[in-house]
Amino acid sequence: MSSVRDDIFVGLVVLVTLMGFVAARWGGANLQRLDEWALGGRRFGTVVSWFLIGGDLYTAYTFIAVPALIYGAGALGFYAVPYAAIAYPFGFLVLSRFWSVARARGYITAADFVRDRFGDRMLEIAVAITGVLASMPYIALQVIGMKAVLMRLGGYFALGNGELALTIAFVLLAAYTYTSGLRAPAMIAFVKDTLIYITVIAAIVIIPAKLGGWGHVFDVSAAALAGRAKPASILLSPQLEIAYATMAFGSCLALFIYPHSITSILAAKSRQVVQRNMALLPIYSLMLGFLALLGYCAIAAGIKTTDTSSVIPTLLTSYFPGWLAGAALAAIVIGALVPAAIMAIGSANLFASNIFGEYRPDRTHGSAHLPRLLALALLLFALAFVVFVPTTYAINFQLLGVIWMIQIVPAFVLGLYTRAFHPKALLLGWLVAMIVATAMAASTAAGGTGVSANITLHLFGTSITAFIALYGLAINFVVTILASLVLWALRIAPGVDATSASDYAS
Repeated sequence: MSSVRDDIFVGLVVLVTLMGFVAARWGGANLQRLDEWALGGRRFGTVVSWFLIGGDLYTAYTFIAVPALIYGAGALGFYAVPYAAIAYPFGFLVLSRFWSVARARGYITAADFVRDRFGDRMLEIAVAITGVLASMPYIALQVIGMKAVLMRLGGYFALGNGELALTIAFVLLAAYTYTSGLRAPAMIAFVKDTLIYITVIAAIVIIPAKLGGWGHVFDVSAAALAGRAKPASILLSPQLEIAYATMAFGSCLALFIYPHSITSILAAKSRQVVQRNMALLPIYSLMLGFLALLGYCAIAAGIKTTDTSSVIPTLLTSYFPGWLAGAALAAIVIGALVPAAIMAIGSANLFASNIFGEYRPDRTHGSAHLPRLLALALLLFALAFVVFVPTTYAINFQLLGVIWMIQIVPAFVLGLYTRAFHPKALLLGWLVAMIVATAMAASTAAGGTGVSANITLHLFGTSITAFIALYGLAINFVVTILASLVLWALRIAPGVDATSASDYAS
């Protein structure tokens, strides 16, 4: 049976690798141009964008981490379901407006917009650095998801702790990303999303039935969670309601401002395509809800492990027939390849257009040579990070990435609607929030258990446990508002706004 499983797995991974290289011929575009390589020529329609954005947002680590969080923490882990759902109205309003100004002005990153909107080079660099810092551990987590699958497959896949197979996969990923740019993950996303839908639907039908039904799954999970050293529940306790709500809202704000999300959005051919996708993408949230329930199935199945990344691969291979297990594990690996490519491209865009932007006057139609090389370097760095750095550190840095990413909301999101904040105040607010929020996160790791997403603050005689990212954002706003009032009172002129009202209109 394992032979059939392995053959199916290898066959599907080889298929998408070939598709990645073939994608270079898609549309006959000149991939030496930056906009063609990095944004697919800005010509993707509703269907291609739906698969691309879905493949970008719902990653291998999502597939593994969401049910693993349910497995470890119970109901609190379900925050991922509402945050994905409420992100789409946010995207409908904000990202469609950003798409319009980006198309009118030729932007390829959020930092391009911030620089033109506020006329401040340092603020542009701050936004770019934030995006790169937040993306790197996210790419590394895709590698961790792949490694969990390879170790479960065993045999030659697990040679050298899985690092040999990982290296081969990432060399191939880097090669077709370099060759085909955004067209490669766009084409592969069709296969990836189809496999994930098949896997989730099969899992919620087959696995609970073999475990005695959903009622039995919930009963066993409730008893097991309650009996742990740190008790949890399948129902959210009142003490965790604020943490749950702030994690959902904060994650919602961060989801679509990551560089890879921006890259996928800007590849759409029209504002209407962006809006249609924000209306259609909630279908993925339904899938995410079913996927989360597999965490309870893992508890009911009696899976015991200290490495939560292995929970879902173990569950699938234990209850699926060989051919379906092979397809499911391939779905997870392909689910890592698609977003990793987009993340590398998005981060490379930031480096090339904003950090090195002073040397590239024609950003949109310039050569893709530098971003291509940078994408290779970023993918290799992510692989090295996982090989040489303990998994716990990668997860900690990913949590920090969300905390950092949300700090560009005042400059980028509100900047789409107003210039009421002084650019120097925005820069100061960003800096203070980055330092304070990072220090908060570091303080939660004092006991050696890793960084926590939440922290308890004692304010005005009450204790509030909430998402660190939102505490940081609140500090960001306070500093930005106060500094803006001072700078406006001192009549310190801001930079020139290079955008016009008509840029946002269509």
